Amino acid sequence: MVVIIDPQNAGIAGNMVIGALLDLGADVQDAREIMEYYASYFGEIQVKINKIQKSGISATYVDVKCQDNDSIKYNELLERLDGIRHENVTSDIMDFAKKVFHILAEAESRVHGTSLDKVHFHEVGAADAVADIMGAAYCFHHLKLDLQKIYGMPVALGGGRNETSHGSMSIPAPATLEILKNIPVFGGPINKELTTPTGAALLRNMVQEFCDFYPLITNRRVGYGAGKIDLPFPNTLRILTGDSPTRTDRVSILETNLDNITGEVLGHSFGSLMNAGALDVSIIPTVTKKNRPGHLLRVITKPEDSLTVSEAIIRETGTLGVRTLPYVHRDIAERKIIPIEMDMDGVKFKIRIKVGLIGEEIINIAPEYEDAKKISKKTGIPLKNIMKRANIEFKRIMDNEY
Repeated sequence: MVVIIDPQNAGIAGNMVIGALLDLGADVQDAREIMEYYASYFGEIQVKINKIQKSGISATYVDVKCQDNDSIKYNELLERLDGIRHENVTSDIMDFAKKVFHILAEAESRVHGTSLDKVHFHEVGAADAVADIMGAAYCFHHLKLDLQKIYGMPVALGGGRNETSHGSMSIPAPATLEILKNIPVFGGPINKELTTPTGAALLRNMVQEFCDFYPLITNRRVGYGAGKIDLPFPNTLRILTGDSPTRTDRVSILETNLDNITGEVLGHSFGSLMNAGALDVSIIPTVTKKNRPGHLLRVITKPEDSLTVSEAIIRETGTLGVRTLPYVHRDIAERKIIPIEMDMDGVKFKIRIKVGLIGEEIINIAPEYEDAKKISKKTGIPLKNIMKRANIEFKRIMDNEY
């Protein structure tokens, strides 16, 4: 299953996350009970959950009412949470909630230039924050979304100004900006605060990959969580669940132009870059500046390995610059290795077949090169004939089975 969290329309807040997850099928009674139970240790609270309309869109609204806005230190909050037990709150749910609080506390510590042990949650009441985060953590795990691939869309921040304990400040709040570093965002489309620190922290903790457009997905279900205020457009957060015919991940692409390097060095660099962590290396003939013949060196790597591989490119080739495309979306067909046995002039040989699939459909088959090479060496039969006969044998086996 694939999940898409879409805060492009009206941003994201804690109660909107809970509402959208409840709309997807999380248990309403359990969610309300957990929210009120945990929040009651931090203040008086009442939670109401209703289906409402937002500009014609049916959505679930989670109304959290607190009587006070008492502040509490981050460390004290964690200690108090550790002392609370509920039969429906697993260790995974609690760990999720603590990570969200840690994201919030880190953001506050950076904004105020202080250590984590001195951070207070004071812009919203502790009870309100606990209710939102515990409710979202429960619903997220109740739907087993923690086991799925989660995509996030660009975040609508809103605009204008807001009254805070520090005085009037522009929107978004400083903590929100800290939390959303390196995440795609945009201002507007209205002068209101659309994304809260709690909503941003939940998003950051849930999402594995952000993208500008929806990835390839067969949509199965859509949940809408409503925001509090009425806007000239649907004040809703949208969360989709569905299936993707392809597996996806992120890669980085590194490139450099080379016009003063020998073939020997270029060939040696290929192996060195693979050893440094490259997933693939391409060397493409090209024409460089001053009409010189040269090569475009293109390397695909995991994002976390890009710096190491970039340094290896510079060391191996002597280039003075490497271009980096840091996060590129890659669709990956499902791959299976199926061993088969085939007869070669009365002798049985085992060979592995690499099978590419989209869903249940086989889109490509390829005999394992190393296996085919060994058979060719033992039998004296040309490699191309081994590959051809392996393909024929695999298709025969598939036809007989299906």
